[in-house]
Amino acid sequence: MDELWKLSGLELKTKIGLKEIKPSEVMEVVLERIEKVNPKLNAFCTLDPDSAMAQARKADDLMARGKARGLLFGIPVSIKDLIFTKGIRTTFGSKMHENFVPERDEVVVERLKAAGAIILGKTTTCEFGYKAVTDSPLWGITRNPWDLQMTPAGSSGGAAAAVASGLGPLAVGSDGGGSIRAPASFCGIFGLKPSRGRIPIYPLLAGWEALDRRLAHLGPLTRTVADAALMMEVMTGSDDRDPLSLPGKKISFARELMKGIRGFRIAWSTDLGNTVADPLVKEAVESAVQVFSKLGARVEEIKLDSPPMHDAFQLLFAADCAGAIGNRLEEWKDRLDRGLGRLIEIGLKASAADYARAVNRCHDFWDRLQPFFDQYHLLLTPTLPVTPFPTGIDWPREVAGAKVHPLNYLAFTYPFNLTGQPAASVPCAWTTDGLPIGLQIVGRRCDDLSVLKAAAAFEEAKPWRGKWPKIG
Repeated sequence: MDELWKLSGLELKTKIGLKEIKPSEVMEVVLERIEKVNPKLNAFCTLDPDSAMAQARKADDLMARGKARGLLFGIPVSIKDLIFTKGIRTTFGSKMHENFVPERDEVVVERLKAAGAIILGKTTTCEFGYKAVTDSPLWGITRNPWDLQMTPAGSSGGAAAAVASGLGPLAVGSDGGGSIRAPASFCGIFGLKPSRGRIPIYPLLAGWEALDRRLAHLGPLTRTVADAALMMEVMTGSDDRDPLSLPGKKISFARELMKGIRGFRIAWSTDLGNTVADPLVKEAVESAVQVFSKLGARVEEIKLDSPPMHDAFQLLFAADCAGAIGNRLEEWKDRLDRGLGRLIEIGLKASAADYARAVNRCHDFWDRLQPFFDQYHLLLTPTLPVTPFPTGIDWPREVAGAKVHPLNYLAFTYPFNLTGQPAASVPCAWTTDGLPIGLQIVGRRCDDLSVLKAAAAFEEAKPWRGKWPKIG
């Protein structure tokens, strides 16, 4: 019973369904685990233990009366602190919203609750999720459970650190340039950025609509691919309050998951034509690629002639940040993350023509990429070009002995926010120091299911869920 925190969401679902355990027993163990481990990690910024236990006991009562309902009945789930939660403080990692308590849930939270999930609390993020490490002036530094001196990446670093450490099996993160996949890679878990619009985003913090709807995707962070598929069953589906939400029938992710990838055409690259990667990362990815060949896929290394999109991505991100809070910069500058302040200043200096050119660059980029995905079902790359690095650094200044652009750090992830394609990170190796390395799986536009199938097939061939950080 003391090690219930090690069970996956699917295992908990099965045991609760068979009445082998009660939701309150699960919650008690998870909350004890959080109390023990979270002070070392800073994965949760706001915890609601009394409400979580009350909901778990209510679930016990429903189960006793034969009224247990919902795909995620009685299972704990955490929510990133950029996502609205009714009655639970939502700070966006910023002193600007330190005491904000939403009066309504975001759509994804509504759906999780309707499926019987129990909200644990909010996981840490950097300020407004603007960078790919997890520290903020409000909440301080979040640490990597595999090595407390290292960053868990970001901006969903709290969510990834929590799942990797057994502080709840399921987490919801968001990804505007790699913010689900990067921490999944550094924390040795599974993370999925679904297709743009697959999970509706509503409501939004005033001013952030352009950024969130153009670049941001909500998605699951879990220890297993099956758990992510379970969450996708609940979280996906159209909602007209988000005009970019995808129409169409619900997809049976969990049922289709294990059908394999035999016959798939899969391409792979360790540089995307423009990215400097650590030799350790390249070696890990090259080894992982061979697994897909053994699984019956046709695997081919490709050379992409793709110019970096660093300037266009930065300008879009900076302009949207400036549009959201640029009018409050002078008032709050001394209380904002310094990097965010500099980014806002870049956005304030950009012209409308600069912005239009950046958008047009994205269209040109898709024109180059789209014919490639007509030919291949999936693209495999490193998730990140480096292994986990120490806290206190926003990005690696040097990779493989070469000085690099700051966005080299996210050069494998952010392009697929620009295109809106589904992409996931799976653990594919560990360094001799015991630090995880992630493999990214990118799918065709709107083909989330193939990404999940490939991830599940890889997990079955090279399972990782038995690996636990030595923390707590």
